[in-house]
Amino acid sequence: MLVTEQEIFELKNFVLQLNSIENSVVVVEGKRDSYALRKLGYLGKILEFHKFGGMVTFADSVAKYERLIILFDRDKKGRMLTGKTIQLLQRRTKIDLSFKRRLREITKGKIMYVEQLVCYESYLV
Repeated sequence: MLVTEQEIFELKNFVLQLNSIENSVVVVEGKRDSYALRKLGYLGKILEFHKFGGMVTFADSVAKYERLIILFDRDKKGRMLTGKTIQLLQRRTKIDLSFKRRLREITKGKIMYVEQLVCYESYLV
């Protein structure tokens, strides 16, 4: 995959911004997504959707957080999970989709799955 210097610069800023937000948690679909974010340098709390055993349990468990940064994949399943999360939690906590949109912009749509971000690791070290 061709990676531009602009992408690398913007991805570094993306991780810095993500690390600077307090009282929030990043929500991803699974452990490979968590692994990819850690490899990019994200230091904050990550919750993996698959560990909650269903949408209702997930919603009840994460409602206590002040801000949820949703980073579900851009495939059909990820879009469905994002929609359900918004539907169940929009009045219970702040849902932040700005990082999801920013990631799409930075990678120019090349990255569909959060776990694919691991391919940028060697450029960010």
